[in-house]
Amino acid sequence: MSKRILVVEDELAIREMLCFALEQKGFDVVEAGDYPEAVERLVEPYPDLILLDWMLPGGSGIKYIKHLKSQPHSSAIPVVMLTARGEEEDKVKGLEVGADDYITKPFSPKELIARLNAVMRRVAPMTQDSVIDISGLQLDPVAHRVSAGDEVIDIGPTEFKLLHFFMTHTERVYSREQLLDNVWGMNVYVEDRTVDVHIRRLRKALTPSEHDKYVQTVRGAGYRFSVR
Repeated sequence: MSKRILVVEDELAIREMLCFALEQKGFDVVEAGDYPEAVERLVEPYPDLILLDWMLPGGSGIKYIKHLKSQPHSSAIPVVMLTARGEEEDKVKGLEVGADDYITKPFSPKELIARLNAVMRRVAPMTQDSVIDISGLQLDPVAHRVSAGDEVIDIGPTEFKLLHFFMTHTERVYSREQLLDNVWGMNVYVEDRTVDVHIRRLRKALTPSEHDKYVQTVRGAGYRFSVR
């Protein structure tokens, strides 16, 4: 079955180009030209990914992501932001509210397809079946659930995959580059700074159960997951 992508872009020429490029690669494409229409498009069958412009009539891309993440049926849908903004703080802001990646205009269709495929690969369900339990922190790859005791921990798809990698590779230090290769995949267009953003989001999710202390920064080297 082909992957379904929601393209949210207010400029008609760009939206048509995006839809054409995606359809040529076999994607099932749904489109929206403004914020209200994008909200209306969040119906079954839900998209596998949303390609989202930063600025939209009726609301911003940031506002849309916040709406997306607040709804149980759409909170796990990955988002790639499409923006003319190249400033570092704007990119980080998008990642911090829940975007999984961003691509800056102008871009090539080849780069766009590569990024979308990379995001969908890394949020795909894990293949390992057994539940991992470390000091009361449990990760169930089949149910795609993280819990501590009887409390379910709300966690995004990229943070889930990052935590899964940490919990299956404890006590070892990994550089940002190694985490990108192992969690995001080889030859993926993602900056090192992206790792720091997702580490912060992972720690925030684990803070209520006090498991955030296991995600440790090793100055000058990277990160490790350790119960020591």
